[in-house]
Amino acid sequence: MQLRHVRTLLTPQDGAAKVTCMAWAPNNAKFAVCTVDRVVLLYDEHGERRDKFSTKPTDPKYGRKSYVVKGMAFSPDSTKIAVGQTDNIIFVYKIGEEWGDKKVICNKFIQTSAVTCLLWPEENTIVFGLVEGKVRLANTKTNKSSTIYGTDSYVVSLASNISGKGILSGHADGTIVRYFFDDEGSGESQGKLVIHPCPPYAMAWASNSIVAAGCDKKMVAYGKEGHVIQTFDYSRDSSEKEFTVAAASPGGQSVVIGSFDRLRVLNWSPRRSAWEEAKPKEIPHLYTITALAWKRDGSRLCAGTLCGGVEQFDCCLRRSIYKNKFEMTYVGPSQVIVKNLSTGMRVVLKSHYGYEIDEVKILGKERYLVAHTSDTLLLGDLSSTKLSEVAWQGSGGNEKFFFDNENVCMIFNAGELTLVEYGSNEILGSVRTEFMNPHLISVRINERRQQGMEENKRLAYLVDIKTIATVDLVGSYNIGTVSHDSKIDWLELNETGHKLLFRDKKMKLHLYDIESATKTTILSYCSYVQWVPGSDVVVAQNRNSLCVWYNIDTPERVTMFPMKGDIVDLERGNGKTEVIVTEGVNTVSYTLDEGLIEFGTAIDDGDYHRAVAFLETLEMSAETEAMWKTLSRLALEAKQLHIAERCFAALGHVSKARFLHETNEIADQVAKEYGGDGTDYYQVRVRLAMLEKNYKLAEMIFLEQNAVEEAMEMYQELHMWDECISVAEAKGHPALEKLRQGYYEWLLQTQQEERAAEVQEGQGDLQAAIGLYLKAGLPAKAARLATGREELLGNTDLVNRIATALIRGDLFEQAGELFEKIRNPQRALECFRKGSSFLKAVELARSVFPAEVVKLEEAWGDHLVQQKQLDAAINHYIEARCAIKAIEAAIGARQWKKAIYILETQDKKTASKYYLRVAQHYAALQEYEIAEDLYVKGDHSKEAIDMYTQAGRWEQAHKLASKCMRPEDVSVLYITQAQEMERQGKYKEAERLFITVDEPDLAITMYKKCKMYDEMIRLLGKYHKDLLSDTHLHLGKELEAEGRLQEAEYHYLEAKDWKASVNMYRVNSMWDEAYRVAKAHGGANSHKHVAFLWAKSLGGEAAVKLLNKFGLLEMAIDHAADNNMFDFAFELARLSLKQKLPEIHFKYGSFLEDEGKFEEAEVQFVKAGKPKEAVLMYAHAQNWAAAQRVAEAHDPDSVVLVLVGQADAAFKQKEFQKAEALLLRAQRLDLAVKHYKEAAMWSDALRVCKEFLPGDLEALQEEYEQEVAKKGPRGVEGILEQAREWEQAGEFARAVDCYLKVRDPGNNPLMEKCWMKAAELSIKFLGQPRSIEVMRLVGPQLVSIGKFNVAAELYLNLDLIKEAIDAFMEGEEWNKAKRVAKELDPRYEEYVDQHYKEYLKDQGKVDSLVGVDVMAALDMYVEREQWEKCLETAAKQNYKVLHKYVALYATHLIREGCWDKALSLYVQHGAPSNAQNFNIYKRLFVEMVNVPGMNCAEAYHSWADLRDVLFNLCENIVKSSEANTPAHEEFETMLVVAHYYATRSAAQSIKQLDTVAAKLSIALLRHTELIPADKAFYEAGSAAKGVGWENMAFIFLNHFLDLTDAIEEGSLDALDHSDFQNTDIPFEVPLPAKQHVSEEQREETRDWVLTVSMDQRLEQVLPRDERDTYEASLVAASTGVRSLPCLITGYPVLRNKVEFKRPGKEANKESWNKFLMAVKMSHNPSCQDVLKFINQWCGGLPGTNFSFQ
Repeated sequence: MQLRHVRTLLTPQDGAAKVTCMAWAPNNAKFAVCTVDRVVLLYDEHGERRDKFSTKPTDPKYGRKSYVVKGMAFSPDSTKIAVGQTDNIIFVYKIGEEWGDKKVICNKFIQTSAVTCLLWPEENTIVFGLVEGKVRLANTKTNKSSTIYGTDSYVVSLASNISGKGILSGHADGTIVRYFFDDEGSGESQGKLVIHPCPPYAMAWASNSIVAAGCDKKMVAYGKEGHVIQTFDYSRDSSEKEFTVAAASPGGQSVVIGSFDRLRVLNWSPRRSAWEEAKPKEIPHLYTITALAWKRDGSRLCAGTLCGGVEQFDCCLRRSIYKNKFEMTYVGPSQVIVKNLSTGMRVVLKSHYGYEIDEVKILGKERYLVAHTSDTLLLGDLSSTKLSEVAWQGSGGNEKFFFDNENVCMIFNAGELTLVEYGSNEILGSVRTEFMNPHLISVRINERRQQGMEENKRLAYLVDIKTIATVDLVGSYNIGTVSHDSKIDWLELNETGHKLLFRDKKMKLHLYDIESATKTTILSYCSYVQWVPGSDVVVAQNRNSLCVWYNIDTPERVTMFPMKGDIVDLERGNGKTEVIVTEGVNTVSYTLDEGLIEFGTAIDDGDYHRAVAFLETLEMSAETEAMWKTLSRLALEAKQLHIAERCFAALGHVSKARFLHETNEIADQVAKEYGGDGTDYYQVRVRLAMLEKNYKLAEMIFLEQNAVEEAMEMYQELHMWDECISVAEAKGHPALEKLRQGYYEWLLQTQQEERAAEVQEGQGDLQAAIGLYLKAGLPAKAARLATGREELLGNTDLVNRIATALIRGDLFEQAGELFEKIRNPQRALECFRKGSSFLKAVELARSVFPAEVVKLEEAWGDHLVQQKQLDAAINHYIEARCAIKAIEAAIGARQWKKAIYILETQDKKTASKYYLRVAQHYAALQEYEIAEDLYVKGDHSKEAIDMYTQAGRWEQAHKLASKCMRPEDVSVLYITQAQEMERQGKYKEAERLFITVDEPDLAITMYKKCKMYDEMIRLLGKYHKDLLSDTHLHLGKELEAEGRLQEAEYHYLEAKDWKASVNMYRVNSMWDEAYRVAKAHGGANSHKHVAFLWAKSLGGEAAVKLLNKFGLLEMAIDHAADNNMFDFAFELARLSLKQKLPEIHFKYGSFLEDEGKFEEAEVQFVKAGKPKEAVLMYAHAQNWAAAQRVAEAHDPDSVVLVLVGQADAAFKQKEFQKAEALLLRAQRLDLAVKHYKEAAMWSDALRVCKEFLPGDLEALQEEYEQEVAKKGPRGVEGILEQAREWEQAGEFARAVDCYLKVRDPGNNPLMEKCWMKAAELSIKFLGQPRSIEVMRLVGPQLVSIGKFNVAAELYLNLDLIKEAIDAFMEGEEWNKAKRVAKELDPRYEEYVDQHYKEYLKDQGKVDSLVGVDVMAALDMYVEREQWEKCLETAAKQNYKVLHKYVALYATHLIREGCWDKALSLYVQHGAPSNAQNFNIYKRLFVEMVNVPGMNCAEAYHSWADLRDVLFNLCENIVKSSEANTPAHEEFETMLVVAHYYATRSAAQSIKQLDTVAAKLSIALLRHTELIPADKAFYEAGSAAKGVGWENMAFIFLNHFLDLTDAIEEGSLDALDHSDFQNTDIPFEVPLPAKQHVSEEQREETRDWVLTVSMDQRLEQVLPRDERDTYEASLVAASTGVRSLPCLITGYPVLRNKVEFKRPGKEANKESWNKFLMAVKMSHNPSCQDVLKFINQWCGGLPGTNFSFQ
């Protein structure tokens, strides 16, 4: 966030005139400033001063200057200002909502000490601090103040959190205390939080931490539980003064701290989870900032100064313009101000959770705001300024927003609909639906509030295309589901959400009542429908009718108007409702009956007078009567009694109307006397309660008014004597006795003897009560009274009267109890028995008549059986030892287990018949095992077998039968049973019985007899698979004979004989079926064959049509012709495909030819247009005359063919002259040559060719020679002979060709002789071109047989120098080749040398190659990885060559991971300053500093080698052109690092040098741009920890853990470097590619750091030296002066230094002497080597007598 100065609100004065306090109103409209004059200035939001008022002292006598205003705050509603003063008082001024309103003190709170600071975080709650250290709370509602908590230290500052639910107080002793009114579930602690090093005058509570500052010039950020997160220290900055005041932005993302001439800004970085300081705002001559106030929308910050000035700053992260209509001002990451540029209206969009707001969009006709954060979604309505923030997980921006409803935003995302109500920060509801059309979703949010219903929020949506769900969004439960039988295309709830209209794709309109869950179809065709706004009236269009439902509760009552056109809209306003209809190009309106609409609206609005006025205009009907009733109920509820009276009068309820009329008269009288409407008068309230029959409420109202008499009078009028007497008793009324007497007399007069008896009983007159009970015919109540009193039981006459009355009334039980009481057990037992009170009778008998118990138990059981209580009777029968009755009762009660239990105790004879009944029950339950057991126990095995048989459990039946019967009996039984089943038609059961006794053949026979072939086949397949196919065939034939062709087909096909099925259908002329079967079950062409036969059977046009139908016409013609059915083929072709006739003629001719009927065949071939076939036919038959005749008559082109045929025949008969003559006639002498060749008559062939075909002579000659060659040696001799002949004849060219044609691979001497002869003749007699050509053929051939010298000499004869050299080289005659090249053509010397080198390489003769080409030999050593030999050879060359191969070897070793061997190479051979080698040196350095396990004494030699190589390199660079380049500086730094590492390893070998090793590890931290940072910090921390430097160890290891986390995250962005500010430890370091410390070591370090961090004694800062700088830093923080590093420790050399000869090399004297002493004492070779190196590096050691020996 940045601060930009906007304007000066109050001009500063020349002297001190401190602005003591300032405050912004929560509504952002007012800004208050209190000056040193104790005057409050009021500004508007634009910075214009609009008002002011003076504050007042506690007592005017002390004067206006007796106090200072220390705190000021606006109330949450922005209408009041609280002012805290040092004269021990807080005043609350009411300033009003408008400018210029009178300022009135509405509260004052006097305190015991001066007020120091003040907040007003919540309504009615002012929090303030006092000088005495208390933090108190003032309640503006009760005008009382109380102490929240107290301390002993002056309260210097107060701050609240963002929500205002918690406060912080800062005190003069540095204590910061936290207190929550509501911790909002955070779980954060209360009480003393932290002790700041100084009084925290500047304190702010931001969203993520608490920032405190004061006079120590340090800004400290504390965590939620008081631990230090960050410190910003300016104590060494002389330009900074003490911090005086702080303010947090409303979003809590920024804090501004004021000091002298400066405002410092801290911004919270969510990414780093830390505060980042922005550039401070410095304003010269501003002087000390004394007050800060931040506008609640975050856009403005005002600062008050010591000189009385007030400056206003704009707070903004960024600004943007949206579509040139809105300005977006980002005042913080989580707060945006959206301003409408045309209207100036502003909305503050803020994330309550502090999340960063991404992009803000304005959608929905530029009315609605949408913005995302990482975890929430912000929505807003610009017109109503209602804003919402709801939890929302990012979905990649795939949400779709719908703003059709102005109360709620609908969001669709991934099949889920989410509803957010504007102004609410909770998601209203969320449902799954795939239907995103707003016409398929209806939401109603409190659109018409109903009485008694606070919240009414409902949703209707589609679950699927045919199902609507309605949801109560307040309770989040489903209130209805509508399943429809057609697709739904529109739905809408009414405004109260109790009724739902929906339309389906069939255009039917339906109404669903959600309360009663009833669905009604109200219109069969609907093209338009809508609820009339503000009512439950429905308007719809049904074709050419306008339909209106004025009372939707009676959907059958619809008002219809004829109309033309279509409804387009519905408008309601100005007291009328119109339906807009388009009729062609015109628009007309139909006005609805506003009165009918008005009644419902008036009721909803609570305007009952309007409703009465409307109803009075209507005639009485059922609908009107319902309206009057509704209105009467609502009017009574609303206490509008005159309206209620009118309603009851209209309904004809005269009594209610009269009662209300009297009530209204009372109310009107009271209203005249006392004002108001009189309905609250007690008599009116009583009468209303009476009207509702709520007499207790009426009594309570009377008694509240002490109108006891009236209450009693009311009850007396209603004859409610009990209630009247209760009131008199409660109030101690003097007429109580009189009332009771009157009540008693009234009861007797009205013959209410029972009630009178109860009264007498209550008064203690029991005898009179008993007499009344008996008179009333209630002897039981009389008996109850008598049995409870011994004195009454002694009255025999009374008891006898009661007993007689009881017996007369059949109340035997009560009579028995009475006799029992008067000790007459005999009569008591008789009564109990008569009254069936057996329990009491048995109990009495047990004690008095034991012999009667058994009889009573049996009688009791009999009684229970009569009462159908069989369960209860069982036990009584058992007690009476009546087993049979007990069993029958158990069976009757279906207590089967109990029955079984009793049966098992009986003898077998008795139990047998009962076992049968019980078993039958279990059989019916299909518990067959139990049933079987019972049958067997009762000797009813046959029934058990029948049971199993009927249940189809044949195995169990068979098993039981086998157990109980002989096998043959079982078989006979089953077969008999099966046959019986067969007769009954129960074939399945019969089959199972047959199978059970292994008689499947009987079952098969049964099925065959019944002609149930499927079942028969099934059994055959199971028991006689071998007979299955034959059976199918047999059945097929039987069924075919019976004419059951379809069934026969099935069996033929099952027998795999589809042809039989086809033939069956053919025989029966059922060609369709035959074709179907063939197509389905035959081969690929079977159906075609059937179609052909079908067509053949039809013949003529019918055949053609059929074949065309199947697309087989052409195929059928071909098939007929191919099968010699030419007549049918000709018939089909003539009728349909005449173009096929020639083809048929041709096939017919071929058929006749095969039959030997040549003349008939000739006719057909000619008709087919193929006379040539006839010619060929005759030629084939050697009938040349006929062939000649046909050819000449029909195909002249075939005459040659005939002549050639004759000639071929003549050649075969050896008639060569005749044949040659015929071919001459045919002009085909080429065939004569061919025949002569085939007859091996080459001379005749050559003769004819020379005479008639001279152009082919040469080719024939060659062919002849090839033929000769094929004959082997005999052929070769022929060629040689011919060659000699050519040579003798002087035909040297032909002779050469013949010699070259000789081919005899097995005879090299002959071949060599021929090639030499050819070469010789060509050189002697043919020209040079031909000689060279021959030589190029002969030479390679000679070379191929190893005649290298011969070939070379021949080449040399023709001056083919290169070819001769190649021949010598091919024969490895290198000296001859070199000599020829040298003497004849020196250009080829290098060519020979090159090939010689390659030859040596190929042969691996490297040692020989050295003498020829050293570099090539070295390269070959490299290729073979013979590095030792390579370097040994290279070392004999120059230094440059050696280091070229050293570099190659080193590179190879590094690639192989052997960096130590590579390093030893450079130790051995030195490190030249070649630039091309620099990367190798760097790589060696990197590899070494990255390798693990090098932080030990044993690693010294490795580090020393690296150091020595780098020293050698640096020395060489100094002497080269690379001196003083960046590369040189980098290697010098690497040398220092290597020296530190080597010295550390040496020091680690001596105990007294532990601190030296630790300092070296710490010094290495300044080189983390070269070495792995995590490894360096771990080693430094571990070393510091090892020597007890816990402060540094904690800081280094803590930073190491941060680095390991950064490595895992892949970024150093979140790394905190604040601990190392003003040190030379670099911040920008490379991110290590991997962890250099093991997981175990990291966990161990993490545990240690966590443990140490809890130790408050540990000061977590780096140690400082006399420069006030971190002790290991070379650069002084204050001056920037750079010290030299110590050669021994790496620490800066400040004083007591040891200087060396080479400039820039120094050591701390103490460290140097300590090192020397340790070396002298231990004679450690590693340390001695370090001193030796320092001596070499620094040009000698300072004066010392130390020896390296």
